[in-house]
This record gives sequence, structure tokens and C-alpha cells, in this order.
Amino acid sequence: LFSAVSVSRAQVQQEPSAETSEGTGINITCSHPNIQSAYSYWYRQLPEQSPEFLVQAHTGSKEVSDPAGRL
Repeated sequence: LFSAVSVSRAQVQQEPSAETSEGTGINITCSHPNIQSAYSYWYRQLPEQSPEFLVQAHTGSKEVSDPAGRL
């Protein structure tokens, strides 16, 4: 999973990848010292596949229904 933000990608801090078993939750984070936007966009990229859009999130935490979880 990775997050796209409208700032210089070189400064984004996040783990390069995350794995979990089906049905098991996972926490992922992404931070940047100078985020200018209140929105973040999360994508998933599986091996040998193109990135897939997952969710757009507004600043703060919120419930998401598909895929189920919390941002």
C-alpha cells in the first residue's frame, strides 16, 4: 500500500510495504513534514500489477466501508 500526496515524494515517510493475512487488520501510516492538503489518497500495488486506488481520506481518522477499515 502507498499514499500519494501532492508534495515532493522524496520527503514522504512510510514503510515500503506491508503484508497481512486475509481477515486480519493492519495499521499503515504515512507522514510528511509539509503537507499542504487535507486529503490523502491511498493505493495498493500487488506484485506484477498496476496501482489500484483504495480510498481518499480527509485529515483525521474516519471509518471506510470498502475495503473495511479505518483511516
